[in-house]
Amino acid sequence: MADYRFASDNAAGICPEAWEALAAANQGASPGYGDDPWTESARRRMREVFETDCETHFVFNGTAANSLAIAAANRSYQSVICHAAAHIDTDECGAPEFFTGGGKVLPLPGPHGKLRPEEVQAAFTRGHGIHFPKPGVLSLTQATEWGTVYQPAEIAALAAVARAAGLRVHLDGARFANAAAALAAKGVTPADLTWRSGVDVLSFGGTKNGLLTSEAIVFFDRELARDFAYRMKQAGQLASKMRFASAQWDAVLRTGAWLRHAANANARAGELAAGLARLAGVRLQERTEANGIFLELPPPLAGALQQRWGFYRFFGDHGYRLMCSWATTPQDVAAFLETAAR
Repeated sequence: MADYRFASDNAAGICPEAWEALAAANQGASPGYGDDPWTESARRRMREVFETDCETHFVFNGTAANSLAIAAANRSYQSVICHAAAHIDTDECGAPEFFTGGGKVLPLPGPHGKLRPEEVQAAFTRGHGIHFPKPGVLSLTQATEWGTVYQPAEIAALAAVARAAGLRVHLDGARFANAAAALAAKGVTPADLTWRSGVDVLSFGGTKNGLLTSEAIVFFDRELARDFAYRMKQAGQLASKMRFASAQWDAVLRTGAWLRHAANANARAGELAAGLARLAGVRLQERTEANGIFLELPPPLAGALQQRWGFYRFFGDHGYRLMCSWATTPQDVAAFLETAAR
């Protein structure tokens, strides 16, 4: 059976900090639905990490995080502008449209998996006035579906265009930790990547960074969070034993593990990309800025590798994606490169 450890960061298990937090939260009894000390502590730590009085809610998966966050900011007759490769358009089975009651997802092109202000600006004049959905939300993906990372100035420029047209800004941060870790060496903080750059609400990914069934929705504009618990309940996302979701966040935020694990994934991806780029016939499609490697492989090499390793075709006939996770080791990378070289 093929080894899928490089197929997705979802393939990795639960990180030790989250596992220990689950065991600790399993002792004794506690109030349900978020009225517990773990949830209170996790929300306080979110405010510390983002250096602002944000409001945080915990849901089971990324599709719910994105769809409910967008629904809080978008009306049924409005559109959600995103990149053509964005998860909300390609991989969420129409959930954003469903939870907004009919809001249209409007994908736009852009190089390197990123939107540019001029493309967003041009989208405001599409259609025939009232006959076309009114733009309501700009959704950005960080890190992008191509493994690239928006700089704070890039987010701020896009947010300025959106704000001038009356749009809210949502950030799909399924791999936000990887983006934050990638830019931390430059002195960029989570606050710089979000509300300081004009983001109103963040879908903060936990699952891809070692948590079990726990994603966070972080509202920097608290007005958008009004009655949000009711929206969660209606969507089947209000956990009765919420302490098991929030205890994991409390642990990784308290210890800094969320950034350490993401930095490990990024570093291993850099090593893997550099090693593969030295092989004849291999071409990197994008710079490896986070924990994803996007590359073209000659068919014989791809076929031989997939006898040992499981990974997915992405973007084009010979384009593939490899992902590193919190659990990827230098030995894992060396084993993959040894197979490829042989």
